[in-house]
Amino acid sequence: MSEFESAQADAKAALDTEDAEFAVLLTHDVDRPYKTGQSLYYALAERDPRHLKALLPGQNPWWTFEDIMQLEDDLGVRSAFYFLREQHILERSPTDWLDPFYWVESMGRYEVERTELTELLARLDGGDWEVGLHGSYDSFSDPNRLFMEKTTLEAALGSEVTGGRHHHLRHEPMTWEYHREMGLKYDASPGSSSEYGFDRYHPFRPFGDEFVVFPLTLMEIALPDPGEQFDEAWRECERLLEEARENGAVMSVLWHPRLFNDDDFPGYRELYRRLVERAVEMGAWVGPPADFYERMDHPDGAGVSAPDAADKRSLRAAKAENNKVQTDATTDSTG
Repeated sequence: MSEFESAQADAKAALDTEDAEFAVLLTHDVDRPYKTGQSLYYALAERDPRHLKALLPGQNPWWTFEDIMQLEDDLGVRSAFYFLREQHILERSPTDWLDPFYWVESMGRYEVERTELTELLARLDGGDWEVGLHGSYDSFSDPNRLFMEKTTLEAALGSEVTGGRHHHLRHEPMTWEYHREMGLKYDASPGSSSEYGFDRYHPFRPFGDEFVVFPLTLMEIALPDPGEQFDEAWRECERLLEEARENGAVMSVLWHPRLFNDDDFPGYRELYRRLVERAVEMGAWVGPPADFYERMDHPDGAGVSAPDAADKRSLRAAKAENNKVQTDATTDSTG
């Protein structure tokens, strides 16, 4: 049995155990929990000075975590939140300082060690939401940076993380070797920010062991804008759910937390609520990837414990292709 057939069989066994026809994995990439410089952009672009209120002390419209948790609690589901430690622009090479892309990436960055964030992590973890790793822009090819980001998040959380997804969905073949060697059990990076649908219906095991990859089926910004074309966006969501049920699929969904703010991103919160509600009505298992991973049967694996200093030195540095996502510096891109 190939690694693809093995993961498919284990996913189907997990669904049978839960008496579910298909699965919907709910994830949130925490890119920018603070609306900072974007306030100026929206105020100018929309000629609406009300956006500038976000710059006042105590105002942060993109801090939507309590709203998401309440919504999911009302629906009886849980999800995964992947936390990011992006490099500050001044941490980068001086040659990068001239690239507007990196200024955009640095804008709104945060540190999980801040009290506000550690308290959030504790609330999520205590409420049975998954806390996972959102690897920074360069960490997919830099195992030392990825390991630092993982251990920093785990220290703030007070426990180990199971998996996560890379910023802008960046990955290469070596990325999963780095993950496995430092103790991560799954990756959810493969996918697209501009297209949606199933490349395959089930997770797969790139090494034939217990490490699993969950392909991304749908990122919200790939859909028609629900603020302007809600019915069209909902039809696409419902079509994907029907396709998932027909094929006993594991469907992975990404909704960024800031898009739950209706003032800046109208329609996305309601679209998410309707998608989750419909998935539950259709008999899906709905939850975070780590929970589904635990329900799968796994072959015995080696090399999945956290590395010691010698192991970290042995992590091979890969020569990455220049696959940077091109981002218009005047827009609020989502990755």
